[in-house]
Amino acid sequence: MPRVPALARAVTRHRAAAAVLGAALLLPLTACGSGGDGDGAKKDAGGSTAPKADLTVLAAASLTDVFRTAGAAYEKAHPGTKITFSFAGSQELVAQVSQGSPADVLVTADTRSMDKVKGDTGAPAVIAKNRLVIATGEGNPLKVDELKDLADSRLKVVLAAPEVPAGKYSKQILDKQKLTVKPVSQEPNVRAVLSKVELGEADAGLVYKTDAESAADKVDAVEIPDDQNAIAQYPAATLKDSKNAEAATAFVAWLSSPEGQKILQDAGFQKP
Repeated sequence: MPRVPALARAVTRHRAAAAVLGAALLLPLTACGSGGDGDGAKKDAGGSTAPKADLTVLAAASLTDVFRTAGAAYEKAHPGTKITFSFAGSQELVAQVSQGSPADVLVTADTRSMDKVKGDTGAPAVIAKNRLVIATGEGNPLKVDELKDLADSRLKVVLAAPEVPAGKYSKQILDKQKLTVKPVSQEPNVRAVLSKVELGEADAGLVYKTDAESAADKVDAVEIPDDQNAIAQYPAATLKDSKNAEAATAFVAWLSSPEGQKILQDAGFQKP
């Protein structure tokens, strides 16, 4: 009889040790599974969940350079995520969305274009602003100094087409000054306008300030006073048919984050 309590105590000690060992073994698994990241997600430097995905972003042509930089920065901060950009005039992007082109995010150069597909997007957020300048050949050989110079019939002027945001803004500011400008061509996007000036096929053109800065070694930029200018707004939104909704939402949010904003503003874009 005296041995029974001792045996009971030994069994109790054995069970307690097994329980402690079991808890220790389970602890790493619990730590790995905590946080609600789910399969294919990770915590970024800021502590937010960033699901891995291959994202397709439809973006206005004037965002070409800055979004390539932004995309590389985002991919570096979110390993496992790959972003493919498709750049075009906002009207072309809107047509693609309306036709069901597979994509995850849409960023246009004006709110009107975004409004045309509001049934296909989430709530848009303006991520940046821009303004127009007059782009001329390097050194401004024809001495274009202000908007009214564009009305000179001897000047070869190129503009974005009226259905393009840059074309709408151009018409707006020219009409405001009661100027009649007869362009030698109307281009499908603002980058095509810039290219014409770069190549010497046009003497001047109206482009965004950021476009002129991206080609500062090839063109000059003539500033347009604020009271004669127009402010371009860039809304970004996720697409409702995206198969990567969570990752798309994370990218759009990142564009408004301090890191995303620094990249945009370093490229010459204004704060939203």
